[in-house]
Amino acid sequence: QVQLVESGGGLVQAGGSLRLSCAASGRTFSRYAVGWFRQAPGKDREFVAAISWSGGSTYYTDSVKGRFTISRDNAKNTVDLQLNSLKPEDTAVYYCAASSVVAGTPNRIFQYDYWGQGTQVTVSS
Repeated sequence: QVQLVESGGGLVQAGGSLRLSCAASGRTFSRYAVGWFRQAPGKDREFVAAISWSGGSTYYTDSVKGRFTISRDNAKNTVDLQLNSLKPEDTAVYYCAASSVVAGTPNRIFQYDYWGQGTQVTVSS
């Protein structure tokens, strides 16, 4: 069992930065890939970024490449998402999730076993 808690959301102006953190409980956290998804009002939840269990592989959706960076510290059971050059269209609730998938790109909702409660990111223009 893995429990996930996100933090770090907030209100920021366009062009600004935020750092989201996902804190996990459970001794087996380091065996899971971790992803970040987001959901804007009236829209489906979408993949943002993911990192393999070792941290050796990272994945990003095209719209955030070069602006967002995902990282993890398995000793601290945390996964961070650095959000730079934020745009109003990045406004959403951001969720972290843990996946036991070990092959392929972990960018689909059904691949994830555990989810956090979400943290709001609002980017003003």
